[in-house]
Amino acid sequence: MKRLVQAAVAALVLAAAMPASAQKVLKVGSTPTGVPFTFLDTKTNSIQGIMVDLITEIGKDAGFQVQIEPMQFSTLIASLTSNKIDIISAAMFVTPARKEVIDFSEPFYSYGEGLLVPKSDTKTYTKQDDLKGEVVGAQVGTAFVDALKKSGLFSEVKAYDTIPDILRDVNAGRLKAGFADYPILAYNLKQGGFPEARIVESYKPATVGSVGIGVRKGDTELLAKINASLAKLKANGTVEKILDKWGLKAQGA
Repeated sequence: MKRLVQAAVAALVLAAAMPASAQKVLKVGSTPTGVPFTFLDTKTNSIQGIMVDLITEIGKDAGFQVQIEPMQFSTLIASLTSNKIDIISAAMFVTPARKEVIDFSEPFYSYGEGLLVPKSDTKTYTKQDDLKGEVVGAQVGTAFVDALKKSGLFSEVKAYDTIPDILRDVNAGRLKAGFADYPILAYNLKQGGFPEARIVESYKPATVGSVGIGVRKGDTELLAKINASLAKLKANGTVEKILDKWGLKAQGA
């Protein structure tokens, strides 16, 4: 009995001596195809990008470590609600439908969809109506694909697993037009891998949203920590530095 008591006391002392960050590791769902927000760095075989840098800095401030779990965008919410991950940190818009299922932090960044067409198509498109009756594409699980289908404007809305898949089909002339997150399209095109595709700068987005960090519904303690740290990182310039690192400009609150 004495040995059991001594062992228990030793375990408690050891636990107390461990830093809090070592005791709390949260699994964070991110996608491998949302550059510059999230992407697979083939050199390190790890997910990198704006949202990884952001949640890592939030974790440092809030007192938890992050373990990045790569997964397709369309599986993020299901993985969160089934407890496979604890946080979503990706280019995910805060929408009413999603807020019914999970909770979001305060907005981090706002943008709309970009329009991608083959470079040979030199028309000046300004709105979705300009492509009425055409076959277009968008990424499955995003706010864009649902909005495009509901508009009833197009003969078909093809759902793609990733944005690079859309870029490849437009670049090869297999798709009339693609709609996707403007910053992600712009970053990909700057890398030079899709020389036969272009972003239509005259196009005005129909779906504008704000990116937030997702947590399980009712996890108020974690949400409060994330919001408090996010506010601090915005105030001290850390958020601006992260955005600048990846070629984006900071926005107003």
